[in-house]
Amino acid sequence: MKNIHISTWKPLSRRAMLKGLGVSLSLPALEAMSPVFGATAPVSPKRMLLVCYNLGFIPEAFFPTEVGKDYRPSPYLEALQPWRDQFTVFSGLSHPGVGGGHPTDNCFLSGARGPGSSGFKNSISLDLYAAELLGRPTRFPNLSLGVNVDPAQRSLTWTRSGAMIPASQQPSEIYRNLVLTGSEAEMKRQIEKLRQDGSVLDAVNEQLKRFGSRLSQSDQDRLDLYTTSIREVEKRLVADEEWERKGKPATSAPMPPEINLGARQKMFNHTDLMFDMIRLAFETDSTRIVSLMIDEFNTPALELEKESTDTGFHNITHHGQAEAKLNQWSKIDSAKMQQLARLFETFSRTSVGSGSLLDNTMILCGSNLGDANTHDNTNLPILLAGGGLQHGQHLGFKRDNNKPLCNLFVTMLQNMGIETDAFGSSAGTLNELKA
Repeated sequence: MKNIHISTWKPLSRRAMLKGLGVSLSLPALEAMSPVFGATAPVSPKRMLLVCYNLGFIPEAFFPTEVGKDYRPSPYLEALQPWRDQFTVFSGLSHPGVGGGHPTDNCFLSGARGPGSSGFKNSISLDLYAAELLGRPTRFPNLSLGVNVDPAQRSLTWTRSGAMIPASQQPSEIYRNLVLTGSEAEMKRQIEKLRQDGSVLDAVNEQLKRFGSRLSQSDQDRLDLYTTSIREVEKRLVADEEWERKGKPATSAPMPPEINLGARQKMFNHTDLMFDMIRLAFETDSTRIVSLMIDEFNTPALELEKESTDTGFHNITHHGQAEAKLNQWSKIDSAKMQQLARLFETFSRTSVGSGSLLDNTMILCGSNLGDANTHDNTNLPILLAGGGLQHGQHLGFKRDNNKPLCNLFVTMLQNMGIETDAFGSSAGTLNELKA
């Protein structure tokens, strides 16, 4: 009989690694931080889906009038009542210093101040921040997706250097990237391309070393930021090559049809297809972080289930209390809530690991506009579902002195297993969500 080793090792705290270093860093989960093997059952990884509707909702129909667990659902939330215990609705949240109407959609996941000011530079978005700290457990660190997005103007995903990551909008292309493996020859070509990209970066590094010492301090600072970006790209290239050698997951899901991206009036059909691709990405564990911008500002007269609007969505939101426009906006909002209800239903029926996809995925739905009619960027409509958090409530904060939305982002990061106590403009967490 073999000797049995009884381990007295204790899991390592992520903060303990930093003691004595004089710094405070956010670290991803490491093997050394896990319980002794066999001590607990395996836990399904947490995921997050971040959805922004950049024209928002009619406020009076979205927010409940009571707070707490016994709130009466607002007209819009009626559609979600079968999942009442699995989502939380918020009021009194916003990004401090983020004003200026429509340009704030680019800051929805970053909270960067002053998007309408000259010389504005965005900061890293929540999806990329989480992807950085989680490392590379999946083929894609994150997916940045969009519906009707103007690719030159809008995206939810931004890098540390303030660069925009364009959103992918063609469902069939996303499907191919997720599950279709090329031939061996195609894989070799892709790997060779990755290696060539790496050699270009090597050459850039060599050139930078030659003249770096002759630069001013401000240029040195810019150069440091640039070389840091290069190092991050190099790391991604290495990881990409490793994943390129692995086969992609099998699926019985059919390829979605190629859609006409110019047919922007079909926003709801397009969004349904994107939700299908997001479910597929999570179900195959191809990624654990997805952002989706639904660019309603860039949407013309809309096709609804039984009718079409008579003007563009943006024009409808500037209703001036006109009953006809308010009625059309209400129908659009109701269709969005019905679509969210279908998403919740699909996620609740999809099994992954130790539970359903809804159990293991935080679904954040909201807007950068509290009221599109007045371009107000306070009291944002925010809803968070799933992820094993403490739901079934309306968390209402002061309408005239909002809490930072980034407080919620910090709580979501912690729920992903990322130990951090700050992000963007945060000033704490929302402990009311913790079980």
